[in-house]
Order: sequence, then structure tokens, then C-alpha cells
Amino acid sequence: MNDFLAPLRRDPPLSAAAIVAIVGALTIAAVYYVQYVMLLAPCPLCLEQRYAFYVCVPLAALLWLGAGNGASRKVLMLGFIVILGFMLWNAGLSTYHAGVEWKWWQGPTDCSGPIDRLGSVGGLLNQLQRISLVRCDEAAIRILGISLSGYDVLVSLFLAAVAAWGGKAAWKRHEPEE
Repeated sequence: MNDFLAPLRRDPPLSAAAIVAIVGALTIAAVYYVQYVMLLAPCPLCLEQRYAFYVCVPLAALLWLGAGNGASRKVLMLGFIVILGFMLWNAGLSTYHAGVEWKWWQGPTDCSGPIDRLGSVGGLLNQLQRISLVRCDEAAIRILGISLSGYDVLVSLFLAAVAAWGGKAAWKRHEPEE
């Protein structure tokens, strides 16, 4: 087992960036598979949960490139802090979404719950334009009893931990003498 982890320990910022980029890209590929191959449309909260990956995957790819080519530890640390922040935010959003799916709390009115307080005819038309056909309070798919939002919590927390590890290692990294 130690031989397997040896390359990861040799250059933790490089390894952390690679892990975030690869796992993040695989996560986006999986949700696109569900959307375009399995034809399960995402709800508005599902779409919002992708934003963190849209930022973090390219950033991690740049950090991967930078860590392998002598980027300064400050640049690496800042990049990992950004990834950490986005992934923690996404873990919170995913937790909220999973709670909406389990009916632990009310979700956004535009994709869950009844339509009420429509007001005037103009208000009704505005409501109808904002209503999503895909509900946020119903999981489109569950695997081993966990919805995709539940898995997103786990993936986001894992990537946040990896980013923290990479940032800590970048902080300890010795800057080359100029």
C-alpha cells in the first residue's frame, strides 16, 4: 500500500491538483451521462451544483500544470483556497438539496411545493415563466438509497479535503532560491 501512495507523497500539490481535476471531470461527465444518455433532466438546484465544478476543474488543471512547472507556493495556495471555498459552498448547497429531496425542509418555490399566491393575471404569467418542470424535491435517481445530491455532498467534501491537503503542502513547499 505504501508503494501506491509514494507518488502522491512525493509532490502533494501536484497530486492534489490532479485528483481534483480528474475526480471533478469524472463527476461532471457522470451528471452529463445521466442528463443526456439516461435522459433525466436536472432541476434548477442540480444545475446550480455544477457551478463549483465548472470553476474548480479548470482551476485544478491549471494548478496541476503550474505545480509541475515550478509555480510559486503563493499561487498554488491561492488556487487551492479557491477550490476549497467552492467545494465547501457546494457541499452546503448539495446538503440543502438532499434535505429538500428527503422533505426535511422546504425547497425553492420555483421547483418544489405547491403554487400558491398567484395574485393577478400578470403575476400568474410571471409565476408560470419561472416554474421548472423538473422538481427539486424529488430525486430523479437514487443509487444505494442516496440521491445524486447526496453523492455530490460526499464528492464535494472529498475534493475540499484534497484541496486543503494540497494548500497545506504548498504552504510548506520550499521556494527555490533566485
